[in-house]
Amino acid sequence: MLGTQPAKPNVLLILADDLGWSDLGCYGSEIKTPNLDRLAQGGLRFTQFYNSARCSPSRAAILTGLHPHQAGFPNLSGVLAPNCATLPEVLKPAGYKSYMVGKWHLSQQNKPTDRGFDEFYGMLGGYNSCWQESPFYTRWPESRTKRPYAPDQFYSTDVFGDYALDFITEGQSSGKPWFLYLAFNAPHFPLHAPENEIQKYEKLYLEKGWDRIREERLARQKKLGLVPGNLALTPRSIVPANRYNEQTGWADKDNPAWNSLPEDRRRDLARRMAVFAAMVDRMDQNIGRVVGHLKKTGQLDNTVIFFLSDNGGCAEWDPWGFDESSGPKNTLHTGDDLKTVGTQKSYISYGSGWANVSNTPWRLYKHYNHEGGIRTPMIVHWPQGLKTKPGTLTTQPGYITDFMPTVLALTGAAYPRGKIALEGSSLVPVLQGKTLAPRQIFIEHEGNKSVRDGDWKLVGLSGKPWELYNLMSDPTEMHNLASRESGRVVALGKAWDSWAERCNVVAKKKPAEQA
Repeated sequence: MLGTQPAKPNVLLILADDLGWSDLGCYGSEIKTPNLDRLAQGGLRFTQFYNSARCSPSRAAILTGLHPHQAGFPNLSGVLAPNCATLPEVLKPAGYKSYMVGKWHLSQQNKPTDRGFDEFYGMLGGYNSCWQESPFYTRWPESRTKRPYAPDQFYSTDVFGDYALDFITEGQSSGKPWFLYLAFNAPHFPLHAPENEIQKYEKLYLEKGWDRIREERLARQKKLGLVPGNLALTPRSIVPANRYNEQTGWADKDNPAWNSLPEDRRRDLARRMAVFAAMVDRMDQNIGRVVGHLKKTGQLDNTVIFFLSDNGGCAEWDPWGFDESSGPKNTLHTGDDLKTVGTQKSYISYGSGWANVSNTPWRLYKHYNHEGGIRTPMIVHWPQGLKTKPGTLTTQPGYITDFMPTVLALTGAAYPRGKIALEGSSLVPVLQGKTLAPRQIFIEHEGNKSVRDGDWKLVGLSGKPWELYNLMSDPTEMHNLASRESGRVVALGKAWDSWAERCNVVAKKKPAEQA
């Protein structure tokens, strides 16, 4: 054992990037994730946990306990507000060492070490090659020496695993409790993975295609108790209009049936999805390395592990996916060229058809506030502190602003005076097998908006009318009750308007406008 076992729990917060609700084995996937599955089997899974639909907004909310707009990130541009506090900033006075590995994406103006982290290795920006270290992956403080990697040895997911072990070992040696924020850039585009991992999945996806994979995932979800046994599979999701698919002809069209596609297109798309699956698989392997180290050093039982994703599966921008850069360009890869997909020579996404699979059984994707965009897998593992039976599923809704108050409660840290008041609720009652107090959960991104109130959810696409669903009887949002429940729409709409004004989503009305 390294150092001494701290009385306060260590905290390991693991964030995946563009991982859909159904992309883990313990949430119904065919992708091999045995390490995360074991954490789920020994811990607690949330079936109704929410993020903020997009990378930077979710990350800001996770680290601050505030809504993204309050924290300084209404979209992908911004800087963390000076009057917010981050998790490492509140943990430092409580005696914690704080480390970050992975994707920051909260501007280069404030680096992780400027906002409380003692050590950082990773990517300050939002996305880039998984194969090339310089100039994308950096070490802070700047005086620190980086691990040496030959060009053909660098793969970001593995390197993140290396640094996670380095930082945990340092924290253990200090004798202090530690906090590690491990933010993988997998499986975000550009999709890159080692060929041996890709080969585990390419034939499977070619033979089955996205329609059959969706069916099989839903069947497994029912067997796991994640969704009602009588839940019907939703139709293939529409691809909402965007600036790129308006150029490619897919705006506001449904994803096509797999069997309607020509063989060369199916082979191309199967390869893309195989690379995505390989990224998830390799991420899980590195999570296994970290968990194995904690077990070997005697700190697994008193380490609170959280795992979730920053948004739903990414549909950008149509069923074919893109090539070379995020935009309308697509290349149909055939013959020997197929083998370049996922290598250093490629820059690809997997498209809206596979994103629809990632978000099974929900509708829509990243960017949007329908369940496919904001519902995330969420696993909590803490043998020494969880009071729930191992493998428990909870249907209690949670939201990413809940991490700050939860970590404060678990560690005894204090939220500093003079900062913006916290918005989330502590999840400790759920961890103890108790019930959270009722509350409303508000989310907005790019004009897409929602409010969750008990079993009811009001949701709208940008510029479109409100839709209303009862998620108890209609969890997949198929039966819009807005016209039948107009009074509820008005009441929840007013609640959303009040929240949006208070939390800087919209400009505050002047007194004359309120009259």
